[in-house]
Amino acid sequence: MKQYLILIFCLHFGLLFSQENEEDREQTIAEAKQFVATGNEILSKDGNFPKAEGEYRKAIAKNPVDPTAKYNLANAYYTSEKYDEATQRYTEASKSATSKEKKHKAFHNQGNTYMEQKKYKEAVEAYKNALRNNPKDDETRYNLALAKKMLEEEQKQNDQNKDDQGGDQNQDKDQNQDNKDQKEGDDKEEKKGDQGDKEQDPKDGDQDDKGDQGEDQKDEGDEEKEDEGKPKDEGDKEEDQKGGEGKPEDQQSQPQQVQGQLSPQQVKSLLEAMNNEEKKVQDKINAKKVQGSKVQTDKDW
Repeated sequence: MKQYLILIFCLHFGLLFSQENEEDREQTIAEAKQFVATGNEILSKDGNFPKAEGEYRKAIAKNPVDPTAKYNLANAYYTSEKYDEATQRYTEASKSATSKEKKHKAFHNQGNTYMEQKKYKEAVEAYKNALRNNPKDDETRYNLALAKKMLEEEQKQNDQNKDDQGGDQNQDKDQNQDNKDQKEGDDKEEKKGDQGDKEQDPKDGDQDDKGDQGEDQKDEGDEEKEDEGKPKDEGDKEEDQKGGEGKPEDQQSQPQQVQGQLSPQQVKSLLEAMNNEEKKVQDKINAKKVQGSKVQTDKDW
């Protein structure tokens, strides 16, 4: 009998405790809903985002398993262009949501957030997740097609930029090689000129010796002419003619390449560089920018 009474007491106490927990849980849920409602009202009437954010955070703290406050807070972040925070809250809402419809809306709006950030690859995945939970939504399907198109255009542009950078590097390499060849050619011309000056020095010495010999012969001729009784002026004239025949002719220096003159290879490289620059400008003018339509309709709960 005593054991029977103890069992009845335990059951009664357990029912009371369970009832109290249920009442507390219902009260917590009600308070969380009230915080959400207050946040919605503040945004709709005053547009005071910081105050509304505080109400949503209170609701999340009261009832963490409820995705409603997280979803509404994510929408508020999206409207305020706080896209990183919005993405985080949409992710939390999609994990907390128990119905496919709420998961679909969370993923759909998350895709819109990625589109605003031009993260087209992430947007494609978000829209795909939304369609997995609601394959019949035409708005999500449209946004997915748009995200794919934008991603394709982005990849094409990246490939074009890589090609342009490769062409610029090759052009710089060719230009550097041309400059190197030109410098080597100039050095060779300078060395050639120096060698020519060295080779002329012995000749100049020989010419001086020949000049001295002519003078000596002139002096001897003058003495002989005087001995023979010829007029001095006439003898001097004859010796002047002989001396003139013995004088060397002035040497002409060989023409050297004009400094700064472009080689044919340099002219060709410059023309190619000009054509490449003109092509870049023309490509930019003819490039068609994708007129991205705005993603359609944010999903509200």
